[in-house]
Amino acid sequence: MTKELYLEDQYLKEFDATVVRRVDNGVILDQTAFFPRKSGLEGDRGVLIANGEEYPVSSVRVVDGEIVHIIEGDLPAEGERVHGVLDWENRYRQMRLHTAVHIFSAFMYELYGAEVSGGHINAEKARIQYTVDQLTPEMIDEVLQRANEVVKKDLPVKVYWLPREEALKIPGIVKLAAKMPPSIERWRIVEIPGVDIQADGGVHVARTGEVGKIVFLKKENKGKGRKAVHITVKP
Repeated sequence: MTKELYLEDQYLKEFDATVVRRVDNGVILDQTAFFPRKSGLEGDRGVLIANGEEYPVSSVRVVDGEIVHIIEGDLPAEGERVHGVLDWENRYRQMRLHTAVHIFSAFMYELYGAEVSGGHINAEKARIQYTVDQLTPEMIDEVLQRANEVVKKDLPVKVYWLPREEALKIPGIVKLAAKMPPSIERWRIVEIPGVDIQADGGVHVARTGEVGKIVFLKKENKGKGRKAVHITVKP
């Protein structure tokens, strides 16, 4: 099982690791700072360096429970030591957008009882689908105003772990519609004090001020109880 370095240090840009196994067009490492495509995030890209050779990592995915670093071209050998370097601009944009989604969704939940029923985040924008029957411009403006007020306050974004039984006592700890609480015994919690708290396995910025400004792009009507919002962030 690959040690997930990003769970403890979300700002780790480089790391050293050993190739445990080669699989098709990728490699499995003993540890990694590359975040795989999951939790609605596109995931990381970058490069692995071994013996002066660079191996471009085009994507990182979870395959049969293993984190696989997809590499363009030749693969480093099993047992080889590699130095990983993230495309930090890509990662940091996703971190900012992920935190923005948490803030925006916290007010969608607080004001309109809207849960998240789907979504996707890449470095350019985020798409979030909510369980509401209507989504008016006035609703979006209210949520956007409150969300950007939180950004301006530069609040801490806390990450810590709780036993499952203790976490389940927190109201709204799982805000995803039709999402069963994780069965694992220790939950990773992401909290913006006074704004949002939920179980989350993704990467975030350390303070809300790093988000920049949350900007509304467009909305989509996907049917009853399925309204989507597209947002991005600017400096």
